[in-house]
Amino acid sequence: MKVTVPDVKTGSTYTCSRCAEPHDGPPLGYGMPAPAHWTPEVADQPGSVLGEEQCVIAGSHFFVRARLVIPVTDLGTEFDWGVWVSVSAANFEGMSTLWDKPERVEEPPYFGWLSTILPVYEPTTLNLKTKLHSQPIGNRPLVELEPTDHPLAVEQRTGITAARVQWFAEQVLHTDKS
Repeated sequence: MKVTVPDVKTGSTYTCSRCAEPHDGPPLGYGMPAPAHWTPEVADQPGSVLGEEQCVIAGSHFFVRARLVIPVTDLGTEFDWGVWVSVSAANFEGMSTLWDKPERVEEPPYFGWLSTILPVYEPTTLNLKTKLHSQPIGNRPLVELEPTDHPLAVEQRTGITAARVQWFAEQVLHTDKS
């Protein structure tokens, strides 16, 4: 699984429990470059396109890149998962029509399904119910998970600690070295 790690600008370091090496960070976010359903085979199908902010598979499955934000309670900041959400064709068309218009923030939330497998959660995060909230131009939509007992939904509601952020880094940054 490929995970995009943003530049770390925290000015801090931590000693990783997996490799015992010091690392910058830990990062306060990770992003997935494509929806979980995107594969090389899908990329070759007519009507399939993967862009920076939107994705269409075979002209019939529609995805939008978004932010799933979790409060980091002991740091007074936020942790950000860059995720993909599938939306209906009608909602995709509506979002696309308003993409460059300031009034998009007045739209009610769009229903969607989380289309990203976050590697640190069990059970899977794939297909969790979401509401997608449009943001001002230049900002990705925000994901609000359905308030269930899934660990990701619980963390979105209650927050996480800096120790959990470090644990994420230790797991995500070493996925190929396990």
